[in-house]
Amino acid sequence: MEKLVLHEYAPSGNCYKIRLVAAHLGLPLERRGYDILKGETRTPAFLRDVNGNGRIPVLQIGERFLPESGAACFYLAEGSPLIPEDRFDRADMLRWMAFEQYNHEPNVATLRFWLAFIGADGLSDAQKAALPGKRVAGEAALDLMDEHLRDRHYFVGEAFTLADIALFAYTHVAGEGGFDLARWPAVQGWLDRVAGLPGHIAIDQ
Repeated sequence: MEKLVLHEYAPSGNCYKIRLVAAHLGLPLERRGYDILKGETRTPAFLRDVNGNGRIPVLQIGERFLPESGAACFYLAEGSPLIPEDRFDRADMLRWMAFEQYNHEPNVATLRFWLAFIGADGLSDAQKAALPGKRVAGEAALDLMDEHLRDRHYFVGEAFTLADIALFAYTHVAGEGGFDLARWPAVQGWLDRVAGLPGHIAIDQ
C-alpha cells in the first residue's frame, strides 16, 4: 500500500474514525495536524494542496487525496473483516454510516464542539437558538441506537464493522456535549465492548 498520511484535527471524531480503522488493521499512518479553531484548514495553501472544501479529515494516499471520513475508512478497510462479505450486511453497514453522518454527527458531535471547544459564551445567537433542537435530535439518535443494540452486540450482524467505528467515535465522547449516557444502557454496553477489542486506541492516542 502507498504511504498513508492523515490530515487531521486530533480531537475530531471524524478524524479519530480513520485512526481507529488503521489501528485495527495494523496500518502505519502518518499524521499532520491542523488547528481548525485558528482557521488552518481555510488557508490558501490548504485549499490548494489538500482539500478545496476546507475540511478535514483528508486521507492522503501517495500523491492522491481522499476527503470525507466514511470514504477514507472504506478505502482502508476494503478486503478486511471490517467490511462484511454478505451483500445485505454491507449495505446495512453503509446505512448505519449514513445515519451517523445525517442524524447523529450533526447533533451529538455539534453539541460537543459547541460546548466543549467553543464554549457557551462564544456561541452566536443562531447557535444558541439551535441548542434545544440539536439536543432533542441527538437524544433521538441515541434512542434509536439503544433500541437496536438491546438484543445484539454490534450494529451489523454479530461482527464488528465500520458501522461500529463510525458510531463509536462521537458517541463515546457524547458526555462532552451534555448527553448523559447512563440513559442509554445498551449503548453503554456496546461502547465497553468496542473499547475492549484488540487493537483499539483512545481518541487521544
